[in-house]
Amino acid sequence: MNGNSNMADDFSLTRVPAGARLPMWEVLLVRLGALTTLSQFMLGSALGYGMTFWQAFWATMLGSVLLEVVSLLIGIVGAREGLSTSLLARWTGFGKYGSGILGAVIAIGAIGWFGVQNSVFAKGLDGALNGALGFPLAATITGLFVTLIVIFGFKWLSWTARIAVPGFLAVIAYGIYKVLKDHSLVDLISTPAPGPALSLGMAATMVAGGYMIGAIITPDMSRYCRNGKDVLWMTLIGTIVGEFGVNLIAVLMAHAVGSGDVVTIVLQTTGWLGAAIVIFATVKINDLNLYSSSLGITNLIDSLFNVKVNRGLVTLIIGIIGTVLSVVGILDKFVNFLVLLGVWVPPIAGIMVVDYFILKRDRKVLGESRQKGLLPETSESINPTTLAAWVLGALAGYFIEIGIPSINSLIVSGIAYLVGMKIFGSAISQKNPEVDQLA
Repeated sequence: MNGNSNMADDFSLTRVPAGARLPMWEVLLVRLGALTTLSQFMLGSALGYGMTFWQAFWATMLGSVLLEVVSLLIGIVGAREGLSTSLLARWTGFGKYGSGILGAVIAIGAIGWFGVQNSVFAKGLDGALNGALGFPLAATITGLFVTLIVIFGFKWLSWTARIAVPGFLAVIAYGIYKVLKDHSLVDLISTPAPGPALSLGMAATMVAGGYMIGAIITPDMSRYCRNGKDVLWMTLIGTIVGEFGVNLIAVLMAHAVGSGDVVTIVLQTTGWLGAAIVIFATVKINDLNLYSSSLGITNLIDSLFNVKVNRGLVTLIIGIIGTVLSVVGILDKFVNFLVLLGVWVPPIAGIMVVDYFILKRDRKVLGESRQKGLLPETSESINPTTLAAWVLGALAGYFIEIGIPSINSLIVSGIAYLVGMKIFGSAISQKNPEVDQLA
């Protein structure tokens, strides 16, 4: 399978060749763009409204460590193989059809995030124009605007981040100045939560769940990294700035204002200009949501129907779907959505990491094909042990009351997959030696 350098296709069903890899800072900017966003600010303000500063700190710490470990491990695999998450899954436990299911899950989650973020962007735009557009029209305009950016691939994501990331960080810096100018930092840190109490387990799950899809789709970005060292710095800096930086600043601002309403917080600390910049910064996470969703759907169609569709066309279609979701009010399900992702998405990483780093079932064929710049010519169809481990992990996240659901679901799925393959691996290989030829 030959690489396709067409911008709209963006190596969606091929390896990213060495000549197309980018400097670490370019990939880092896209990563920062996914973390320094209004939704991250919303998460931090929700923590600050229901927790003390130190409670929110430890919740962020627990959730962020999980995100960093997952992002780093799976990101290294993506950089080494030059493959997106959904395509990589074919040779890391899920098989051809299993990777299609995974691609659908990622796409649905990312489209949901697209709807959430687009709602925020549209409400901000409509508010800035004093309701002149109305929310439905504003959401339609903002959704199609982001869709247009994503159609042209990763390079356009990078350019968007170059503009939006500095603007967002400048507003946050000004917000810090305003908070420390009008309030004592010691008082804010020691202030009790202004709202109803939020448990540590729930808060840590919100942190991990809030960006867990982002952690799982790290290969969509890291496949453009030149080596594992670049992946380490890209994920580590992104976690420190995006999770700890934005989250804890939002916590302090929530305490200062006494509200969990992020728009109120931003308006009272930075004014309308700051609010406009922060809301516009939503574009840079939304373009990544749509980008990863398009990669997942492209892989799904190829897996199920052996049809290679252009990623740009897929982007246009799902961009319209995501825009409609934002118009009908998906933003209202924000917290529930975070918790749902916190238990259903981590098992994917647990299975992929165990398969690639411990079982190493397809490492040989991946290595041999990597030398040629191609994909392996064969893959297993589907692995029932993978699906069983996935379900067990998700159920563990829901029903095990001890610990943090996100961590429970990831660990249980990884262990279940490892044990299951040790017991049933040879039988599965004999029953399903078939190896679907990749056109």
